[in-house]
Amino acid sequence: MVSTNRHTYDSGIIGNCSYIAHVQKNTNISWLCWPSFQDSFVFGGLLDKGLGGEFSILPDSEIVHSYQEYIENTNVLTTVIESALGSYRVTDFAPRFEQYERYFKPLMLVRKVEPITGNPKIRVTCEPTLNYGLDTLEKFRGSNHIQFEKSGVKMRLATTMPVSHFFDPSPHVLSKPIYLVLTYENPFESPLERTVEDFLHRTVDYWQKWVKKASIPTFHQQAVIRSALALKLHQYEDTGAIIAASTTSLPEYPGAERNWDYRFCWLRDSYYVLTALSHIGHFEEMEKYASYIANITQTDSGRLQPLYGIMGQHQLTEHTLDYLNGYLGNKPIRIGNQAHEHIQNDVYGQALIALLPLFTDYRFRHQNLRSAREWTTFILNKIENTIDEKDAGIWEFRNIENRHCYSNLFQWAGATAALKIANQYGFTEMAAKAKGLKAKAEQHIESCYSEEEEAYMNATDSDDLDASTLQLIMMNYLDPNSDRAKKHLNRLEKELKGDHGLFYRYLHRDDFGRPKSTFLVCAFWYVEALACVGRLEEAKEIFNKLLKFGNHLSLFSEDVDDSNGSQWGNFPQAYSHVGLMNAAYRISMKMDSPTFFEG
Repeated sequence: MVSTNRHTYDSGIIGNCSYIAHVQKNTNISWLCWPSFQDSFVFGGLLDKGLGGEFSILPDSEIVHSYQEYIENTNVLTTVIESALGSYRVTDFAPRFEQYERYFKPLMLVRKVEPITGNPKIRVTCEPTLNYGLDTLEKFRGSNHIQFEKSGVKMRLATTMPVSHFFDPSPHVLSKPIYLVLTYENPFESPLERTVEDFLHRTVDYWQKWVKKASIPTFHQQAVIRSALALKLHQYEDTGAIIAASTTSLPEYPGAERNWDYRFCWLRDSYYVLTALSHIGHFEEMEKYASYIANITQTDSGRLQPLYGIMGQHQLTEHTLDYLNGYLGNKPIRIGNQAHEHIQNDVYGQALIALLPLFTDYRFRHQNLRSAREWTTFILNKIENTIDEKDAGIWEFRNIENRHCYSNLFQWAGATAALKIANQYGFTEMAAKAKGLKAKAEQHIESCYSEEEEAYMNATDSDDLDASTLQLIMMNYLDPNSDRAKKHLNRLEKELKGDHGLFYRYLHRDDFGRPKSTFLVCAFWYVEALACVGRLEEAKEIFNKLLKFGNHLSLFSEDVDDSNGSQWGNFPQAYSHVGLMNAAYRISMKMDSPTFFEG
């Protein structure tokens, strides 16, 4: 049984594809980076309750009980607070809806507070910060707003509350709804109550229509919808980039120092993310993300990086902020990510198969006929130049290089995709090169096979097993019906499977010692692999178990402690939600079609 005392992230997220804010169960905005995902937090209580600022709506007495839920099929979050004097509801949202044939998605955080029972007294605190907690903003009183200013940055809180409340510590008796609108740079200058109610209605309507247009499989539909909504928020719509997470430095395990900045876009994730979006039929997001990847791969003439900034930035220099306390005292706090310097050779194949639909799917093909030869040749040349190299691999080892099975698998997949494009367009020379590279990738993959273990090791001349080789089955490199696929899966689960269906990435030592927590997306890969080899009932059973490792809002972290089910790592993790969506889709397709083995 999973411990009821396990650590979970007690917050939900709101956003509008310009920003993401974390709302704690006590109403505090504990994380918000403005003006973009990659900028400093203006509220960062997750990493330092003192220097992180605060935006809370607390009762004058102790909280007796609190709970959160989303308005159904939306990213609009409600938090109910119960105190000795009464209860109240806080509705938090980031406006998003269609306007003037574009999306209205301002840097605007909206909070509606309404009494439910009794006569609750509340204290509203709004103290934003800048420069990762180093700078305090000056606070100025307006007639119906509070202005925050520092070093040319301006934020404004417009409210129907008495403005004096923010300069005097006395509580406010909540007898009718109040409205709070915090904006960055651009002041809110519309009728407050009427505009907020209009924005709320239109934002709810937008999200519910977005879900209605999605093709959601019947298997655990509610969980898939929540994951799809969470994934959507991680797309920076201006460029199409999808970040791994909105947070930085939430530890993979207490005291492990595996604290990373995930506010960037990994090319590796592109295949999995675009697959998930295509499964639910959301091609607008898919095209935007594909355009972002294509722009990077076409403009970066050198070696492709594993990750880029949301505006396509190359330099993501990593440094630490030693003055911040860290989440539950865990340090270091990292800004930037040194992995941008790594050699990770799977990225070329990932990019090619991710964008394969743009060149072969007749819904998109007409838009990309001109660039099909040029772009595919460019990536294929990259695969040719790197196919024999050692690299840091999917898990981004900082001081270890090998010729990794996973990297060669996606070079094989990229060559296979190039061959498909070449055959469809009649590119004879390209087809010949793709066939040769596919054969060479197969040789490297087979060099990882251990006759003794009857399994594929993580790298050539290695004795270590790795969950990433589950992809050999999921990508149809191994025939899922074959004994080799089934024995490989058996060996992996014997070595790496934890309790409750959780899965370790690997168990050998790396730069920081032995991993102590499981990696949630690997568990969803395991579910997919089970479904592929025909162990469908086991796949469904383990999927059900994995759902318990979400928080109270069905939001999932990166890592889970196998001993007690605690959530760790950056949160929520887009990769985990993508894994859930793809696993549910795989199971659903297998349930509908017993012969479903297509990747």
